[in-house]
Amino acid sequence: MVEMSFCGTRYHGFQKQKNGIATIQQTVEEGIFRLLGERAEINGCSRTDAGVHANSFIFSVSLKSPINERGLIFGLNGVLPKDISILSCRRVGGNFHARFDCSGKEYVYKIHNSEIRNPFYENRIFRSWYPIDEKKLDLAAKDFIGRHDFKAFCSSDTDKEETVRTVFSFDVSRSGDIVEFTVSGDGFLYNMVRIMVGTLLFINDGKLSQDSIPKIIKSKDRTRAGKTVPAHGLYLNRVFYD
Repeated sequence: MVEMSFCGTRYHGFQKQKNGIATIQQTVEEGIFRLLGERAEINGCSRTDAGVHANSFIFSVSLKSPINERGLIFGLNGVLPKDISILSCRRVGGNFHARFDCSGKEYVYKIHNSEIRNPFYENRIFRSWYPIDEKKLDLAAKDFIGRHDFKAFCSSDTDKEETVRTVFSFDVSRSGDIVEFTVSGDGFLYNMVRIMVGTLLFINDGKLSQDSIPKIIKSKDRTRAGKTVPAHGLYLNRVFYD
């Protein structure tokens, strides 16, 4: 069980692509081969979209090498690109799977709420110049909490037939000119977090009413929800296991 963090700007998401485009999975597997001379497939806790980042991402891998945990951490950090960092690792039972054993995830979406762009936030935080009322949106976000059919809040490209998910919490807070949308749940559909944040921004801008979220959920109609905000503001923040 390995924990890593990464900046997703240069990568086409986590999952390997047949066309050879750089992904996190491909890059880490190549790093394992460079370190150990061993071809191993890693299983990630989430697919993640292109450009999405992770403060904490868990993957599982079975290795033949006798390398210990400390050796794997520092060895991989020595061969991986500087935008991927191995944080920790520990041995677990052979049946453990980072994705299938995951009981929940927490995502954070970050917005730089300023008329002036910050060059250090480029590709790291989404900028929105229109004033954001974080207290208003924090109240509206609570309407997402609970077990619902979130079909209206997922991309039409989703491959999931089952669109019912449970949202444990959803908070909107501000620190200076950074507004954070923090949501946790038992699982998320394709683009679900980005569409929920986009819907809250529509409420902030007056394009949707304050009480519109329950109605949109009930409608199961993607066209009634807000925009899909850009991927570069999204971070996988924590992964939960029982």
